[in-house]
Amino acid sequence: MHKKILLLEDDFLLAQTLKELLESEGYAVTLALRGDEAIDESYDNKFDLYVFDINVPDMSGIEILKALRDADDKTPTIFISALVDIKSISKAFEIGAQDYIKKPFFPEELLIRVNAKLSPKNSNNAKILYKDLEYDPNTKTLKKGSHIFALGEVQEKLLNVLLTNLGQVIDKDILLDCLEKPSPTALRVAITKLKQTTGIEIKNLRGIGYTIE
Repeated sequence: MHKKILLLEDDFLLAQTLKELLESEGYAVTLALRGDEAIDESYDNKFDLYVFDINVPDMSGIEILKALRDADDKTPTIFISALVDIKSISKAFEIGAQDYIKKPFFPEELLIRVNAKLSPKNSNNAKILYKDLEYDPNTKTLKKGSHIFALGEVQEKLLNVLLTNLGQVIDKDILLDCLEKPSPTALRVAITKLKQTTGIEIKNLRGIGYTIE
């Protein structure tokens, strides 16, 4: 059965391009151009993934996702937006988004991220395996055999963002939001401590962000 995606994007040409690309990969895509259309579709159908633009008519993508989460809809969600301020990014993840792509972007980049979200190893309830480690994104626990790592709140947040986006480069601004007192130095220290605690290889792409390969 084809995985079903609800795409909310008010730029018709971009929406059609993304819809055609995703459908060419075997996904069943329902397109909404307005916020109220997305709400109606989400109530009438069950989707495997939401891809929401933030700035759309009627209500923002963030407002829509908050309403869905309040209604106990846990469907994985990717935001796409020209908004790049940390408050928008922070709010997106705070209400339960799994990923955030800044416009402009190559349509193929969205496809890569959709494939990552809908592949069996990264399904919403699946545990993530990395080398000899096992991570449960639902309980936020990291295990090596029978050993469970004791992580602080900051390390736990950083690890969750990085491991649920394996192979992707995470913008440093997103990771800064995991810190109590954000600063580039504090982030470097926190990442170093996380590497020392878990043994996970976290790569710093200078000026861009961090990734687990």
